[in-house]
Amino acid sequence: MKIAVTYDNGMIFQHFGHTESFKVYEVEDGKVLSSRIVATNGTGHGALADFLAALGVKALICGGIGAGARTALATAGIQVFGGVQGSADQAAAQLAEGKLSFDPNAKCSHHAHHDEGHTCGAHGCGEHSCHS
Repeated sequence: MKIAVTYDNGMIFQHFGHTESFKVYEVEDGKVLSSRIVATNGTGHGALADFLAALGVKALICGGIGAGARTALATAGIQVFGGVQGSADQAAAQLAEGKLSFDPNAKCSHHAHHDEGHTCGAHGCGEHSCHS
C-alpha cells in the first residue's frame, strides 16, 4: 500500500491544499519498505486528489484539510488521516503499524467562506491558519 504525507523539511506540512511536496511511502506487513519525495508542481487543493490517485496512494496523512479536498480524496478512494503533526517518517511508520493518532475532524476552518463565491487565489488563503 502507498501512503502519502504532506511534506516540508522532514515534517508534516499543515495545509494540505498548499503543500509543495508529498513523501510517498510503500508499506507492507506493518513496515515501511521505501519512500520518495514527489513535488506537486503547483497542483493544489482538490486537484491534489487526482495527483495522489495517479501515484497509487491509498492513504493520506496531513495536518489541516478543507471539506472539498476531503470529498475529492474520498471519491478517489484515498483515506484521510488529518490533524497529525510532527515527523513525516514517524507518522508513516505509525500508520503502517496501525498505531497512528489522528483527528478525524481536522479541517482548515477558513474554507467555509468559499461558499460565498470566492476562492483562495482571490484573497490569499495562505494568511489563514489551519488547525484541528
